[in-house]
This record gives sequence, C-alpha cells and structure tokens, in this order.
Amino acid sequence: MAGLLDGFLELLDVLLRNRVRTVMTALSVAWGIFVLVVLLGLGRGLENNVRWMYRDDAVNSIWVYRGRRTIPYQGHPVGERLRYTNRDHELVEARVDGLEKISSRFYPPIPDSVRWQGKIVAADFRAVHPDHRYLENTLVETGRFLDEADLLEKRKVAVIGVQIVGTLFGDHPPIGEWIDIGGAMFKVVGTFRDVGGVNEESQIYLPITTAQASFAGADRVDQVMFTIDDAHMADAVAIEDEVREMLSRAHGVSPADRRAVRIRNNVEEFVRVQSIFDMLAAFVWLVGAGTVAAGIVGVSNILLVSVKERTQEIGLRKALGATPGSIVRMILAEALLLTGTAGYAGLIAGLLVVEGLRRWVPENDYIRDPDIELSTAVGALVLLVVAGCLGGLVPAWRAATLDPIVALRQE
Repeated sequence: MAGLLDGFLELLDVLLRNRVRTVMTALSVAWGIFVLVVLLGLGRGLENNVRWMYRDDAVNSIWVYRGRRTIPYQGHPVGERLRYTNRDHELVEARVDGLEKISSRFYPPIPDSVRWQGKIVAADFRAVHPDHRYLENTLVETGRFLDEADLLEKRKVAVIGVQIVGTLFGDHPPIGEWIDIGGAMFKVVGTFRDVGGVNEESQIYLPITTAQASFAGADRVDQVMFTIDDAHMADAVAIEDEVREMLSRAHGVSPADRRAVRIRNNVEEFVRVQSIFDMLAAFVWLVGAGTVAAGIVGVSNILLVSVKERTQEIGLRKALGATPGSIVRMILAEALLLTGTAGYAGLIAGLLVVEGLRRWVPENDYIRDPDIELSTAVGALVLLVVAGCLGGLVPAWRAATLDPIVALRQE
C-alpha cells in the first residue's frame, strides 16, 4: 500500500513540475469530454422532442383521408369530396401486405355534447374499430376498450376520456352508467388516457357500426388508418402508392390526381426524421472525437517534452537496473493519471450541465428532456483513457529505448 502511495506521489510530483503545461493539457482533455457529453445530451433532447411530437400516433401507421378532386375524371367534377365506405376499409384490410392493425373512423353528425343526469358536458365523438386504441396510443384507465362483439352486435357502449370523466361524473364511478349521446343512450364500459393530452382525453369512442346505424351514417367512413409490421417498414412508400392507386381506382379518381386520396405516412416521415438524427449523432461523435483527439495529442506532446527533460533521470534509472518495461509503465502511468483525472472532471462537468438543462430549461419546440445514458458517458471516458494511454506509447517507447550512457552524458 505504501509503495502504491509513493508511486502515486512520484507521478504527481513529475506532472506538477511544470504546472502551467500540465493544467493546460488537462483542460484540453477535460474540454474534449465535456463538449462530447453536452453535445450528446443536446442531441438526445432534440430526438426526444421529435418523438414527443409523434407521441399521439403509432409511428408505423399510415392514415388515409378524404380529399377533393383536383382533376375532372369519369364525370366527376373538380372539388368533389370523396366518400369512403366500409367497403374501402375491407379493401385496404384485404390487399395491403404486412398490415398489422386497422381501424376506420366515422364522425357522427350529432351535437358536440354528452348528457348524464341532467348535466351536459362538451365532448367530441369518434366511431372506430377496436384496433384504434393501438393507432392512437390509447391507454385504458378503467373497464375495457371496444371489442369485436360490440361491432358485430352493434352494442350501444362507449369508452370516455378521463377529462370527461372528471367534468361529467366528478367522483362518481362512470363504469356501467348510461349517458345520452345525440338522443341515444350508451352504456359506459371503459375510460381511457391518451398521451396526446387534454384534447385527446376529451373524446368519446363508440363502435363504428353502432354509430353508423344510430346516427344515419349508413356505411360512411371518414378516415382509414392502419399500421404495418416491421418486415414491411422499408416498403412504406410503396404501400402508400398502392393504397392511393387502389382507392383511386375504386372511386374513379384520375391516376394523376394525388390530392383526392390524401395520405399521411407516419412511417416515411419518422424514418426520414430518424435518419437526420442518425447523421446528427454521427456528426456529434465526429466533433467530440476530434476535440478529444486534440487533447490526446496534447498529452502525447507533454509526455514527449517530459521524457526529454528527464533524460538524465531515466538514464540513471536504467543504469541502476530499471528495465525497459518498468520505464514504459512509468510513462504510461503518467498518461493514465493525466487523462483519467482530466477526463473524469470533464465528464462530471458535462453531466452537471446536461442535468441542469433538463431541470431548468423550460420545454420548448426544439429540445425536450436532454439526457445521456450513463453507460455512454462512462464508455466515452474509458475510450478517452485508452486513447490517452495509446498517446503515451510513443514517449514511453522513446524513454525505454534510451541508451543510459548517452542519457547520463546529456546536458
């Protein structure tokens, strides 16, 4: 133990013989890891913000909307809005390869309010299929969501958002209660939360077949949305084109008219944004690695200067029996102490800055919850120390190969 302490004190004495040079080199190493950690934290904050923007809808989803014709075709005038039906839902479900979940959405033409025991609360209504919960990231709070039996039997059941639960029912349990929707009574079978926030939690979901039958909807559908499995994610653009061509043909839309069948491809958008962040992450690592490399060059240079200044000392050590291996270990220990200490200081400073940004910078449209995984930060520090030791190999080898006689004669 005493030997280790003596060795450490000797290393410290060597590094502090030229304090200014050592401190400047240490600062360059610390700055390198500091910049890398902060840049990685900011990059994660940017990525988190984009993921938050996509929080409400499944990122592997494709949404099909009713657009207006922009080209007259087969007797249909410009400006006419398409009219989707259950048949379009069935067509997409049957023909799209890799389809995972699918739901249509119908907006009942009824007042935007719900009544219970004389109390009236504003609400929006969506008539959907059971898979809709996966497309909208709906989280069931109590009870259940809609199921296939609700659709087949056209049950008058409803799943309501927690915002409506609070304003309509207060502390009264809503499950099993009957509510008045558009003059028809529906039984509450479930409540839900939605990561989309207050607006989404002010919705009421109804079985699409029930709403079509109860509110003169016939077989009308306003939107069709579906998710695709991982194996077909790369084919998202081709699937979008296939759906547009399929529905255009079914509704007599000109092949050149791309606005009649409107499609929002979350897969394509998310992949494109993700590729941007992949490039950003690569750039951050490149900048950080360059900054760290500059620090390592500084470590190598200071050790080369140290070896030159200590030529007589190293020659004396070798004359007294020190082996080349022990000389190499001595120089590498200096490199390890310098890069390890400076790197750790830079790492802690970077983590403190990232944590400060996460806690005190208000949420905005650009950065959300900047963070860095501890394993990534520690891995960067380990790589820095290894690189520092590699940077010390050249001066260590030069010291180990010194001729002790020549070294002792050197002024």
